[in-house]
Order: sequence, then C-alpha cells, then structure tokens
Amino acid sequence: MFDIGVNLTNRQFAQDRHEVVERAKQAGVNGMLVTGTSLKESIAAHQLSNHYPDYCWSTAGVHPHDASGWSASCEQQIYQLAAESNVVAIGECGLDFNRNFSTPQEQEHAFSAQLAIAAELEMPLFLHCRDAHHRFIELLKPWLSKVPAAVVHCFTGNRQELEEYLSLGLYVGITGWICDERRGQELRELVPLIPVDKLLLETDAPYLLPRDLTPKPTSRRNEPAFLAHILQQVAILRGEDAVRLGEVTQQNANRLLRLG
Repeated sequence: MFDIGVNLTNRQFAQDRHEVVERAKQAGVNGMLVTGTSLKESIAAHQLSNHYPDYCWSTAGVHPHDASGWSASCEQQIYQLAAESNVVAIGECGLDFNRNFSTPQEQEHAFSAQLAIAAELEMPLFLHCRDAHHRFIELLKPWLSKVPAAVVHCFTGNRQELEEYLSLGLYVGITGWICDERRGQELRELVPLIPVDKLLLETDAPYLLPRDLTPKPTSRRNEPAFLAHILQQVAILRGEDAVRLGEVTQQNANRLLRLG
C-alpha cells in the first residue's frame, strides 16, 4: 500500500510523529506522500521526508485556501523547493469555491502559476478541486499535455466529474470518505467505475477518519496506518482482492510519482 496524501506536518502529529510513521509501516504502508499546502508547510514536508528516505516523499505547492499568500517570492521558493530530489509533485494546488478563504481570483492566479511550474519542471500535479469543477477543468486542461501525470486528490465529486477526469487521463485519489454511509454513498457507487490503473488510495490524515473504523481512536485523529481499512473497503466495493488491489495501487503511485 502507498498513502498518496498525508498531512504529516500537521500539529496533531507533533507529539508522536515518529510513532505514527512506525505504525504505518507495521500496518503494511510501504510509502507515503507528505502534502505541502503552503510555502511553510511545503518546506516542512520536504524537511520531514528527509528523515525517512525511500519511505516519505513530499509535494511543494500552495492550497487554494492559502492562495492569498502567493507572491513572486513564494513562487520562486516553490520552484527552488521542487528541484529537491524527494519533492516529487507540485501541489496541493487547485480551486476551492466552497468557502473561498482566498478569493476566486487569487486562487486562479496561484493555480495557474503552479501549473506553469509543473510544466516547466515536467513534474506531476497533486490537485484539489471543490465546488469549482468547470473552472478547474478550464484552467487545467491546456497544461495536461505538458506534465507527466496528475491526480485529483480526495475525490468526492459526482459521476460526470469523475468521467471527465478519467477522460483526461487523471488519476483519482480515494479516501476514507467512502467509509461514511451518510455522506459517502455516491462515492461508494462510483468507486467501481475507476479503472484500476487510475486508482490511488490515501488517508488525508489527520482528517477524514473512516466513520466505520472500530475501535475508533480516542483522539478521533486519522493516521496512515488506517489506510489498510480504506483499502479493504475499496476492495469490497469493487469486488476485488484487497492484497492484490494494494499492490496495484502502490504500483500506480510509483508510476505517478516516478519512484523507481
């Protein structure tokens, strides 16, 4: 198994980060991608991944929530950070019109700049989209021929959105959202439609603790070790063997991120 989305720099892991990584290894997670969501977090993700060579890698980018902080200096530092050997994707970048913590204009500016960086450096994209599908596709599509690959992280959209992503050759990241029988029902119905060679798994820890996990941690914190539970649920929904699916999705992650 490979966890393609872990917010391991989050302060919820400050007291036991090493133990979290060790539990992930014991649970069968063979690697993880540490998410950069701002310049500060991208630097921290890079530094953290240095502590776990050949096990942790990181992204460099600015989440749409933080797009108001994009500047020429930020752009230059993200560009420089992306040159580091263990930084393997640009992002988390995209659009989020659900809350608009940054204005749509700020988000589009930061997203477009990061698309250009990924194209120039020929790096994969780690993408975020929420309530902005049409504009997201408009901005993304012209760049797809210029980047090696891209994944829509934490997909929770509808069938039309999924079909459009797949038609564009995008990978699709699935989280523990599928373990929520209230909010995740539509996603549960869509998971079997994802071609196995485009499927990726992630926890998005410490967020999105699987609702049906038992026993639940007292902290209510998600962590990479719970990827095994997500894998099991995805395998059941797809009618596939979990062990084999874990192997295939890890191969997909290696291919997306170009990890040997």
